[in-house]
Amino acid sequence: MTDFPWMSALWLLPVLGAAIVLLLPAAQRTVARWVALGSSVLTFTLAVVLAVRFDPGGAQYQFVEDHEWIPAFGAGYTVGVDGIALVLVLLTTALVPLLLVAGWHDDREVGSGRRVTHTYVALTLLVEAMVLVSFVSLDILLFYVFFEAMLIPMYFLIGGFGPRSADGLLRKQRSRAAVKFLLYNLFGGLIMLAAVIGLYVVTARDGLGSDGSGTFDFRAVVEAANSGQLGAAPAVLNALFLGFMFAFAVKAPLWPLHTWLPDAAVSATPASAVLMMAVVDKVGTFGMLRYCLQLFPDAAGTYAPLIITLAVIGIVYGAVLAIGQTDVMRLIAYTSISHFGFIILGIFAMTSQGQSGATLYMVNHGISTAALFLIAGFLVSRRGTRLIADFGGVQKVAPVLAGTFLVAGLATLSLPGLAPFISEFLVLVGTFGRYQAAAVIAAAALVLASLYVLWLYQRMMTGPVREGNERLRDLVPRELVVVVPLLAALVFFGVYPKPVLNLINPAVTQTLTTIGRDDPTPSTPPQPEAVGAEHHGEAPR
Repeated sequence: MTDFPWMSALWLLPVLGAAIVLLLPAAQRTVARWVALGSSVLTFTLAVVLAVRFDPGGAQYQFVEDHEWIPAFGAGYTVGVDGIALVLVLLTTALVPLLLVAGWHDDREVGSGRRVTHTYVALTLLVEAMVLVSFVSLDILLFYVFFEAMLIPMYFLIGGFGPRSADGLLRKQRSRAAVKFLLYNLFGGLIMLAAVIGLYVVTARDGLGSDGSGTFDFRAVVEAANSGQLGAAPAVLNALFLGFMFAFAVKAPLWPLHTWLPDAAVSATPASAVLMMAVVDKVGTFGMLRYCLQLFPDAAGTYAPLIITLAVIGIVYGAVLAIGQTDVMRLIAYTSISHFGFIILGIFAMTSQGQSGATLYMVNHGISTAALFLIAGFLVSRRGTRLIADFGGVQKVAPVLAGTFLVAGLATLSLPGLAPFISEFLVLVGTFGRYQAAAVIAAAALVLASLYVLWLYQRMMTGPVREGNERLRDLVPRELVVVVPLLAALVFFGVYPKPVLNLINPAVTQTLTTIGRDDPTPSTPPQPEAVGAEHHGEAPR
């Protein structure tokens, strides 16, 4: 327990910022932007304070707040963080201010309503708040409520804001993409709701609640699951696992449940697309690591080979489709499908290196995707087209933009020295210990990443300046304020990932201990003397 409600303050700050923005007069567009930015900066500052005060060697969950919510159903307002949740909180709170700055003038394109700016920034803050509750929740029902609730503001950000065309075609595309996003994720959420209810029925039958009824307390259910107190049959637990896993696989997204992502990413503004891919989708992989593995350790082990197979297919599929894209924003969206495959691969390898790498990959993917997608968005907004063929020779007229795009692209292909490399390396090493074939195929897919990134840069940035690109502006100070911190983070964590791993590793160790998994012991080939001794009928030395 903690005296000051750190967790509540963390997610209420952006809610308060959104409320203030919506109360401002319609003419106060600039004030609305600054209030939203100030709220997000304060939230990030609070997250940094939490990281400083967090003790990696202390209790598994810290800054815990526990209050009654719906006592009749054993549901409570129970929140707290471990190292895994904390690094994702830091990622979320660090990205949102940058996204607000990146989309500072997006209201010029997203619509002409009197309160368009107010609505846009308020929805962004509400998404941030709901994602933060999902990361810090220690109550299964509380997690589910906000897991679903974040779809609503995200739906409006995708469908209501984005480039317009005179014939209304782009608006129709946005509407279709938003509906597709909502239907996929709502369907996954409904399946998960059935699993949440089923899990409560199991806990009620076993009398795990404080009054002998059921409970939604994550810690209590995990303790019961791993001490054999959950009396449900293995088939029931397998079904409950699949219910949770399906919802997280849609959100992540895992192949073949990914098809909503490219459409949503290219239809939204670049800042909203990054919010979705770098922040919201991480709730899916976080849910796999926390809920699927710890609530259902035996079922997770049963289905791990299937999930790893799907992850490897997603890695290769996303990379191959990225190579064939003619739309730069859609290309980057497909790279995210490939990267999420690596994250899921590391989670279900169930090794310390794999899960540490997967968690670190969540952070690094958020940074690298934000950098690449936002820089591409700055370029597209200048040129008015997303087609790769319409670019060429950009490095001659906008060298800073081209240079930053190259660094972000090299991070996306996991170049050594940039942040994604170490996380991808840990995932592959951790996977190889248990699933050698999957690790080899995933490693071979790195060649495809080199192809789509370097070919993209060659077509867009090098060669003669194509017609229409002669007067492209280079990055302006506001855009550099967004890009420079992201690239600095890619370099810093690529050279020195220790601060993040210090938070992650104890939590990963605790997770593996909870589910009863040890790292596989490397097999040692027989020594020549021993082989020879056995051949001559002697005991090996």
